[in-house]
Order: sequence, then C-alpha cells, then structure tokens
Amino acid sequence: MAKERAKAIPARACPVAAFQKMISGKYKLRIVWDLKDGPRRYGEIRSGLLRGAEGSTEITPRVLSRELKALTASGLIDRKDFGEVPPKVEYRLTRKGKSFVPVVAAIREWGDRNLSAPAAFADAAE
Repeated sequence: MAKERAKAIPARACPVAAFQKMISGKYKLRIVWDLKDGPRRYGEIRSGLLRGAEGSTEITPRVLSRELKALTASGLIDRKDFGEVPPKVEYRLTRKGKSFVPVVAAIREWGDRNLSAPAAFADAAE
C-alpha cells in the first residue's frame, strides 16, 4: 500500500527533490554565492568562478550561459539587459535568491568544518 502511495505522489511534491533539481549543476551555488555582494556582469561572474576551486577546469561560455539561464528560470537571479552595443548585461539576486544565501553560507560553513584535509584524513583512519 505504501509503495502504491509513494508512486502516486509526484516528485515535485518533495521539497528536497525540488531543491536538488533547482541547484543541480556544477556552478549554480558558486554563482549565487558570488552574487551575494551585488550585481555582476557576465565576465565578472566567469572570472569569479575561475579563481574559486583548486583543480577546476575553466568554465566554457556555453556552460556558464546555461547555468545563468537556469538560475533565471528558477527565479533565483534576474538578468538586466541595458540594450547597449556592445551588449551590457548584469545579473543580480532576486528576493528569492537573497533568501537562499544563508543556505549556501550554511553549506560553506559545514564544508569548512567537515571537509578540511586533517578532518578528512582523521575520519579515513578510523
């Protein structure tokens, strides 16, 4: 009976699954984190992603554009096109995106506490 009931409930009814789908992607959390300090242009976002993680490969323009479009579609960021030549576009957090920053901060703090090199080695030794 429980198995039948579980199949009847759509996946989007689960907030964890919906959240996971919204933030899935290699760069979305980092983009939101970079935008917490204010609006950024495409190039500023790209250079911010390049200096972040050790061993990460350079983000391609296609991937960055896809991540920005997905974040815009999910309502976390807003895209402002100034209608100039050359193109000037800024990205900023929406109200929903700003409410998400403490979640990313908590993930960052958890990572600092639990993913540091000495702690990882201590857990492996046990």
